[in-house]
Amino acid sequence: MGTVIQLKNQINNSYTDLKNSVEDKLILVEEKINSRLASKVELVQKMTKYHLSTGGKRLRALLTLQCSKICGYEKGLRDVNLAACVELIHAATLMHDDVIDNSEIRRGKKTLNMIWGSHSSILVGDYLLSKCFEMMVEDGNLELLKLLANTSSEIAQGEVLQLQHNKEIDMLEETYLNIISSKTAALFAAATKVGAIISEKDLKFKNALEFYGKNLGLTFQIADDTLDYNSELKLFGKNIGNDFYEGKVTLPIILLYQRINNVEKEKLKYLFEKQTREKQDLEYVLYLIKKNNVIKECYKKAEHYINLASNSLSVFEESDEKNVLKNLTSFSLERNF
Repeated sequence: MGTVIQLKNQINNSYTDLKNSVEDKLILVEEKINSRLASKVELVQKMTKYHLSTGGKRLRALLTLQCSKICGYEKGLRDVNLAACVELIHAATLMHDDVIDNSEIRRGKKTLNMIWGSHSSILVGDYLLSKCFEMMVEDGNLELLKLLANTSSEIAQGEVLQLQHNKEIDMLEETYLNIISSKTAALFAAATKVGAIISEKDLKFKNALEFYGKNLGLTFQIADDTLDYNSELKLFGKNIGNDFYEGKVTLPIILLYQRINNVEKEKLKYLFEKQTREKQDLEYVLYLIKKNNVIKECYKKAEHYINLASNSLSVFEESDEKNVLKNLTSFSLERNF
């Protein structure tokens, strides 16, 4: 048990170090988001206020701030404004995701669509995106505008691709990677590249941070999908099985399907075709996953992207800021929240 506690402390410390490194700017990001989301429409005001109250780690905003810092940005508050933009894009996609997935709970609270309905949730998500684009135009940098506009487009395409392959139990691993590259890694890549753009760094630094963000995002999503089937993380009090109950096919299921016999494949296919899945169904899948060492294989694949992310930082000189970003690669794989 001591090893588990030690691991948990190590995981949380890397995120804490990131947050502490830019905490003064993060406070300004929160203030910026609150001020920009103010609305004369009462329902919009209620829904955005509720969403902000649900919290979140603000990881993407933190990455924008930290990557601006490692690039030596000191000219004003563009990093704060653009970190807020990145966070608004993320928040909007979560609102749309919850509608598509008919999710009832996010971060321990009822989702917007469960309280106010799907129509309002979609429109408020659009409102967040429109506010983000207002701020991007105000910044006035065409490279940034193109980057964040393309990222929003890529996220939407990733959503459609995921719907196209919904409950496809024999999904190719390549298809899964294409989905998470668009849905998750694209925004991480944009968040990290922003810092190099506003600091007017050379192309090699822009490419390095974009590559870092993309591979960090891939690691982050693979870890997130793997956590949902890692029964050993009950030690951390982590609820597991959410993706399974929603019928989402993610990397653990894709790898499991490749390893089991035909009878087990038919059973697994049947479980995902069912309208609803029960606790005993999850227990059966967890048994198969443990039996076939799927969790270990998922983490092994994620380690590839960790190494790519970490190595991309070699263009930067050694510094505290660089160490924080390097340590974060381990956090993205080993985190328990």
